[in-house]
Amino acid sequence: MGQRAAFFDLDRTLIPGSSLFLVARGMYARDYYRVRDILRLGIRQIGFRVSGESEKGIESAREATLEFVAGRSVDELREMGREIAEERVLPRVYEGVAKIIEHHRDAGDMTYLCTASPIELAEIVSESLDMTGALGTQGEVSWSGRYTGRVSPPGVLHGEAKAQAVAELAQQGDIDLSESYAYSDSRNDLPLLELVGHPIAVNPDSELKRIARERGWPAYELRTRRPLLLFGIPSAFVAAALFGAGVAVGGWFGRRHND
Repeated sequence: MGQRAAFFDLDRTLIPGSSLFLVARGMYARDYYRVRDILRLGIRQIGFRVSGESEKGIESAREATLEFVAGRSVDELREMGREIAEERVLPRVYEGVAKIIEHHRDAGDMTYLCTASPIELAEIVSESLDMTGALGTQGEVSWSGRYTGRVSPPGVLHGEAKAQAVAELAQQGDIDLSESYAYSDSRNDLPLLELVGHPIAVNPDSELKRIARERGWPAYELRTRRPLLLFGIPSAFVAAALFGAGVAVGGWFGRRHND
């Protein structure tokens, strides 16, 4: 057996809504963009909140990202991104998911953020949450250190591409996917959820909620004031993180990991 890991989606799983829009608002506050730029992205954000991660929504978000970063310095945006993440993204992380990450870490598991958002933002968030690492979409960079407005292969880390990236990471890092966990809100992450032994739906869209119910996967709703179990039989340590039985069950989970 290899190591065990837990893989977490970002938008609508770790935080409400779109991380890209939060970053754009932070950049606007720094006079980096005009009002019409933010309004255009805001309209896309409303669609993202209503419809979830549809293929059209993902493509729209990708185009918006490319428009925003084309011609910008990588170093400049990375430093600004760190400040904005601390101001606007990290304070919105669901407490329940942060506790789950902590439980995985305490149990000796590797933890990764896996998102279609830019890799630079993913790395900042994962580092701030003391996670093992991150996988994200890589923008193409010119010889002068500026974004070209194109995406580097394998493209946007979404759907099958995300699952493939996790599979490659597992092979390189000796990770046992049959013992590993994945957390997501969207049916578009079904390839990743099916890749691991312990798929868990967090804030699921209607389609993923239906799939989770049919397959008996645990599903959690964290968008309400108090986290509620929707259906399914939760793994012990997830229940501990969300419902407050952390010490006793966390100890059991750690012993199970060592057996």
